[in-house]
Amino acid sequence: MNTELETVSNQAEEYLEAIYRLEQKTGYARTMELARSLNVVPGSITNTIDNLEKKGLVIHKPYKGVKLTDNGRKIASNVLRRHRLAECLLTDILHIDWSQVHDPACKLEHALSPEILKPLEKVLGHPKRCPHGNLIPTKCGGIFKEETVALSELDAKTAGVIIKITKEESEALQQLTQLHLIPGKRVAVENKNLSSGLAICVEGKHFTIDYDLAAIIQVKKTEGDVKN
Repeated sequence: MNTELETVSNQAEEYLEAIYRLEQKTGYARTMELARSLNVVPGSITNTIDNLEKKGLVIHKPYKGVKLTDNGRKIASNVLRRHRLAECLLTDILHIDWSQVHDPACKLEHALSPEILKPLEKVLGHPKRCPHGNLIPTKCGGIFKEETVALSELDAKTAGVIIKITKEESEALQQLTQLHLIPGKRVAVENKNLSSGLAICVEGKHFTIDYDLAAIIQVKKTEGDVKN
């Protein structure tokens, strides 16, 4: 294993993981977005980013943000792999609700050594996705690219199957549970209104959700009409 993976601090791992997630969405991790993701004040980020850049793990470009280097991405994907396996452990083995596992997984991920991961994967049945539907990186750091689109971007009179939820905050996940908007469910967009939100149908039930909630739901478009 890359020795760098063994020497990076827990704080550095958290930063690299957060940068990885943001980079996947927008290409760069901007300071304000990174601070929001890590729940820290923007001013506290500078020194850590400087240290990560000196280690050759990130590249900071003024007015754009931070990007991972190849080495930084390897470490970040390894952390993300441990995080998502930890979430599977908490839901599948300990039966904790999916809305409550993100924060404890952030702590548990740092304790999962390679010696623990192998038997853990076996017990879990070698899962490909975390409880929120996000793909688990392979041991080599690979991750399959999926053709999905945010529910908020679907046109009216179109439908899709929910693949993953990109925001793992407890309140949002609890709301999605109540609405049955979980991975595997088919959702149809009946109408779109800029002021009131999206009129959707799930399992024969009709309701309206706002665009912010719809934006964290990634779906794979399906053919056919919008009837559920």
